[in-house]
Formats: sequence, structure tokens, C-alpha cells
Amino acid sequence: MTNISILKSKPLFFLAPLAGYTDLPFRSVVKKFGCDMTFSEMINANAIAFENEKTKKMMIKSPLEKPYFIQIAVNNIDNMKKAVEIINQKEEINGIDLNLGCPVNKARRSGYGGVLLKDENKEFLREIVKTLVEISKKPVSVKMRLGFDKIVAVDRAKMFEDLGVSFLTVHGRTVKQMYKGNANYDEIKKVVENVNIPVIANGDITDYKKAKEVLEYTGASGVSIGRGAVGKPWIFLEMKQKGEITLNQKKEVILEHFNQMINWYGDYGVILFRKHAHAYSKGIKNASEFRSKINKTEDKNEVINLIEEYFNV
Repeated sequence: MTNISILKSKPLFFLAPLAGYTDLPFRSVVKKFGCDMTFSEMINANAIAFENEKTKKMMIKSPLEKPYFIQIAVNNIDNMKKAVEIINQKEEINGIDLNLGCPVNKARRSGYGGVLLKDENKEFLREIVKTLVEISKKPVSVKMRLGFDKIVAVDRAKMFEDLGVSFLTVHGRTVKQMYKGNANYDEIKKVVENVNIPVIANGDITDYKKAKEVLEYTGASGVSIGRGAVGKPWIFLEMKQKGEITLNQKKEVILEHFNQMINWYGDYGVILFRKHAHAYSKGIKNASEFRSKINKTEDKNEVINLIEEYFNV
């Protein structure tokens, strides 16, 4: 099994998987501007096993993405084995991340994601992770919440370490909390103190100042940023610069993102980019005017001109 050499560095800045946002164009951008590791959007292992065409496309990475992990959701060990065999064949993929954090109702009903942290699922979860580590030719990591409705993070983290997991990403909420309340960094700190593998802190990290506080308080090896990067992928550049970036740098990131959207989706990328453009425009002068114009155009050159105009220094 190959080691991930970047894990020896500190601090680490990871992009957390986020459905509908962290596609290949977005990941390409954050990787270019300072992100240390990227993950695919969460992919159901059953869909990989049955070689679903849409899923195949979701697994593709940008040449910039290294290291790059595929994040899988598992509720069936036999299908997981088939999925891992497929991933094992792909040299460009550097590892597999197991999702134990997804809180949505569909995941709960289907028996994957955060619901596996329930006590009644502990032995099934042990079998999943044990099998995954044994059959994967690549490093295995886990992204977990603190628990389902009660906190079990330290217990599960120790179990994962014993089973051979390479590193953990811990979101400081239970599944039941969804995204309500504040991330609990005390519990992430306890995980860091109780295992010897790298722990990445996740939850409510929206700028360099917050990242620095979380790193110092928890002792984590790094931070993973999801919602904090939407409309603000330059957050990784700020992490590396250790402070806010200029409007000109923001414009460079936005244009890069738009170009990556066109490269990946073709002309339809203009329409798909609208939700990102709306997020980018928060706080800029004449933001509503910018959004209105973006919503009306399907011309890629006009979009570039609008970005140049409204994000001018």
C-alpha cells in the first residue's frame, strides 16, 4: 500500500466533498490555488460496482489533483468489494475515503453515511472498514461525524486506527445536528489526543483566522473545508498566504473556475456557472446587477467580460 507523503506535512488544507459543488472544475481551481488534497463528491459504491456511466464521469480527476481520493458511501459489502476492485485498477486515484458523515434522510434510510455510527451498526461498520483496508491497494481514510445522536468519535476513531485507516477527517457535529449549532472542537481535540494517525478537523472553518484557531486548539494535522469554500475557493490561497487576498487575485480564481467549467461541461457550463457566480458576487459593488446580467446570458465571452467588469480593482 502506497503511503501519502503529504500527510507528513503540517498544517494541511483539504477540500471536503460537497454534492453539487466539488466537481472536477471546482477541484481543479482549489488545487491550483493552494489546496493540499481533494476528494471526489460522495459516490455510492453500488453505482461504482454496477459501472454506472454518470458515476464513471464523477470519478475522473483533473491532472492537477494529486493526491486525489474517491469518497465512497457503503451499505453492501459485496458491492463495496466490486467497487474497490475497480478503483484498484485506476492508477491515477491515490486513495479511498469512506463517508461516515452524510446526514441526509436518503442516506439514513439506505443505511450508509452517518447512520453507520449508531451503536447497533458498530460490528457491521467494523466489517466494512476491515474489508475495505484489506482489499484496497491504496490508502484508506474515513470522514466521520462525532456520532449519530450521541458522541462516539473517540471509540470509533480508535477502532479505525486499529483496522489500518491512514487518516481521519472529523466533522464536529453529530448526524442528528445536520448543520445546526456550532462545531464541537473539544470532541475533535479528544480524537486527536487518542489516536496516532493524522486527524483533520472539519466544520465551520471559513477563513484563515478560524483555521489557525482550530489547528492550535485541537492539535489537528490540518483542516478540511467544504461550505466555507463555496463562493470563496480562494480560501486555500488565503491559507497559504496566511491572510486575505486581493480583489485581483479573486478575479483570477473566478476566471479560472469559469474556464474549467467550460472545458468540462462545454457551453452548458455557462448555465451551470450561474450558482457559483451568485456566490462569488456576495459583498461586491452592484452585486444584484451582476447576477441579473449573468442569469440572462448564455455567451461565454460575455460572462468573462462581466467578471472582468464587476471584479475590477
